[in-house]
Amino acid sequence: MSKAIAMTTAVTALRSSPDLGRRRSALPSLEPWLYLGPALILLMTVLLVPLIVGISYSFRKFSAFKSEYVGLGQYQAMFSDPLLGQALYNTLWWTVGSLFFQFFLGLGLALLLDRPFFGRKLVQAVVFLPWAVPSFLSGLTWAWLFNPIVGPLPHWLYALGLKAEPTNILSDPSIAMWGPIIANVWFGVPFFAITLLAALKSIPSELHEAAAIDGASPWQRFSKVTLPFLAPTIAITVMLRTIWIATFADLIFVMTSGGPAGSTNTVATYIYVSAFKSLDKGYASAVAVLLLVLLILYAVVLIGIRRSLARNS
Repeated sequence: MSKAIAMTTAVTALRSSPDLGRRRSALPSLEPWLYLGPALILLMTVLLVPLIVGISYSFRKFSAFKSEYVGLGQYQAMFSDPLLGQALYNTLWWTVGSLFFQFFLGLGLALLLDRPFFGRKLVQAVVFLPWAVPSFLSGLTWAWLFNPIVGPLPHWLYALGLKAEPTNILSDPSIAMWGPIIANVWFGVPFFAITLLAALKSIPSELHEAAAIDGASPWQRFSKVTLPFLAPTIAITVMLRTIWIATFADLIFVMTSGGPAGSTNTVATYIYVSAFKSLDKGYASAVAVLLLVLLILYAVVLIGIRRSLARNS
């Protein structure tokens, strides 16, 4: 009997010890990481390893059969590269132009589809269809549409008085960028329409009803009720879409291959040409690192602006 009492006392003391309590409290906090561990390892392998390898390539000069370490030589070459300067300007034009029309057209479609009307399901299917089309096929289709021989768009522009004759705008360096921008707007509007429509569905209808009872106009209800609820979704979608557009080379390469005369050559297409046509993988990696740094700075600034506006609201 005395042995049983002593064992019970020892077990009770062990359970009540602070070290055991700390170990027990630590186990629940470690458990999620055990489940996430394989996925995190896979992501680190797929994302981090190519990133490190790409950055290491930017310090080397590659030739047909060998490579040599050149330090910051590739980055120094970027400062005297006029083609890169033009590509940066074209990337800004391409990104801002595409993003502006994609966002406002997507917001308009989301507001329209948020209201019940006859045939709304059919309109939703038609609006979301471009997002399901492969980007390569989209670029090829729009290139045909802008061709005056097989496409109707040059003839429509001529009939509207926007062009003196039905020519291909993709062959005019002054306006060639508008071709890929129009194709990208058509391709990217469903992204904003889908995400913003989902955000609109999450807004309680009671808020709009209360605002209407208080005499708020439609614009006041949109600016004071709808827009604040959409702000987080707008911030993340604009940031993500900006990064995707800036690194998106498929449409431009299919439609113009960066021409004519480099007028549609963006940083993304310049990286592709440098790596796989000029076979200068080191310089292409250095330009890719530059684009990565610019996009990270953009994301940091946008997130900072969003947080400051959230604190002030």
